[in-house]
Amino acid sequence: QVCCQTAAQSRSSSRAGAMSGEPKAAWAESKEEQDEYAVLKLPDGREHKIKMLKPKLGEERFLDIRDLHAKTGCFTFDPGFTCTASCISAITYIDGPNGVCLYRGYPVQDLCEKAEALECAHLLLTGELPDMEQRFRFEAEIKKHMLVHEKIKSMYHNFTISAHPMAIMVAVVGGLSSIFSELDPADSTHRWLACTRLIAKVPVLACMAYKTSIGQPIMYPKASLSFAENFLYMMFGTPLEEYQVDPIVAKAINAFMILHLDHEQNASTSTVRIAGSSQANPYACIAAGVACLWGPAHGGANEAVIKMLEDIGTKENVAQFVLDVKAKKDGVRLMGFGHRVYKNYDPRARYMKKLCAEVLSGMGVQDSLLEVAQELERIALADDYFVSRKLYPNVDYYSGIMLRALGIPTSMFTVMFAMSRTVGWVCQWNEMVSEKQLRIGRPRQLYAGVEAREYKPQEAEAQDRPRLSRAGSNLAPGPGEFTLDQTERERASMSGKGSSFMVEVSDSYQR
Repeated sequence: QVCCQTAAQSRSSSRAGAMSGEPKAAWAESKEEQDEYAVLKLPDGREHKIKMLKPKLGEERFLDIRDLHAKTGCFTFDPGFTCTASCISAITYIDGPNGVCLYRGYPVQDLCEKAEALECAHLLLTGELPDMEQRFRFEAEIKKHMLVHEKIKSMYHNFTISAHPMAIMVAVVGGLSSIFSELDPADSTHRWLACTRLIAKVPVLACMAYKTSIGQPIMYPKASLSFAENFLYMMFGTPLEEYQVDPIVAKAINAFMILHLDHEQNASTSTVRIAGSSQANPYACIAAGVACLWGPAHGGANEAVIKMLEDIGTKENVAQFVLDVKAKKDGVRLMGFGHRVYKNYDPRARYMKKLCAEVLSGMGVQDSLLEVAQELERIALADDYFVSRKLYPNVDYYSGIMLRALGIPTSMFTVMFAMSRTVGWVCQWNEMVSEKQLRIGRPRQLYAGVEAREYKPQEAEAQDRPRLSRAGSNLAPGPGEFTLDQTERERASMSGKGSSFMVEVSDSYQR
């Protein structure tokens, strides 16, 4: 039996800044530091002390098991990494039980209310909000990178009109690595260039994917428009007339982007880090993140919420739907509720609910799905079945309704997510590379296959063995022999009469 005890060992020391090669916000620092340990008792009587790490913010404790296998010969088993921290990061903080989400210390809902998306991108990338001069330079740099190489643009001609925009995004974002292949990850200037290029280009590529999917001409961004306004212009503008950006819609897109910029070590962010740990090109790493985000359990969740609400139909059907969910009826699932980390109301969802109501009201849009969603939330949060399981609305619950009101098609919901989350992906990649956390990801497995066994060749009957036969004959060529046709072609090629020295594959050899 394996059991665990806690122990404490105190020592006096001082730290001047963070540990070498690790983020400054790695864990709390003090002049008088007390190390805590857990003691692991193994069945053979051995004991192993495991150091406990404390983050700078929050009450969680982490067991440092990096030397576990070397000291004990044991591994840990944690499918889905539900109890495993894979890195040290100072970018985003989440307190699931209390419903808190901070970008570099700032509450995400405050940033949605007061900041611009590119301000927040600068914050996540550098650690601080920009002053006016820094903001001007950063926005100018991003806009400069919004032009897309013509070779990348030509890729769009090869996609069918029915291609899903996310399929297009996976291809073209990965294709950027063929254009920008000069990167040296050890050079901070190169890393900054890769990050700003991706932040700038992915929204443009997203709009190009949409235009391609509906057969409309691609629209280029304008330097006079903001980040959110440019997205709307590229999505809905046409060469026929000047597109006027609705300020209500631009504010909604800006807030949507901020809400989705980063969210700690989720599936797609972890995918980017794993890909980056092999020192892969960062554009290829982001393409891997896009592919992961495409899954319905991750970035496609708001599409699933819309489908669920459409299946319910009207608010009068909500009560029966809730009963079906509780009865675990086949094919009935409650989408948009619950989260791996949040065990309280997702702060992003709280703001999204408010924003959704404001947008629909400001645009004069009546959407029956909003009434269904509000009724479902009211009934679910009054039912102990859901509350006891800590199932609260997440950010995907209302975001799909808002995007529909803005005219964003369902097929673009996940692309919108990818466009915003690219900021977080490049920040996480840059942090990993710059702070010497670049150790290749290599999880272990608990093997459940067959034991070692010997390979024994199966001797086929002579008449059943496949034979190569000479063209027009039942005789098989001997070892090293050519067929007659091949011999003639070889002789012709050697004399210069043939087109190639290569012996062509033809029907001369037949089974």
